[in-house]
Amino acid sequence: MDPFRGQGGIQMLLTAEQEAQSIVASAKSLKMGRLKQAKDEADREATLYRSHMEAEYQKTISETSGSSGSNAKRLEEETDLKIQNLKKSAARVSSNIVGMLIKYATTVPT
Repeated sequence: MDPFRGQGGIQMLLTAEQEAQSIVASAKSLKMGRLKQAKDEADREATLYRSHMEAEYQKTISETSGSSGSNAKRLEEETDLKIQNLKKSAARVSSNIVGMLIKYATTVPT
């Protein structure tokens, strides 16, 4: 065997190994870049979804609190109206009731 030929073969193997390492390093770098890009995209989508859901929640809260305020006002008005009707009814029959009470208090059963 020719000693230079063996030396040349080793040199070719070393060169091929260096090229392979370079290709692997480049592939790892591309993979890491793509993973970072995918993570950034997922973070953006999650943030967008979170803000959308928060807006929907705030809209629901404002709709329900607004209607509960109007419901409370409506109930208060209905209650006031019922109280006024009861006072009118009591005023109408109070003289009859007072008369009945005086009659029973002053009448002695025999």
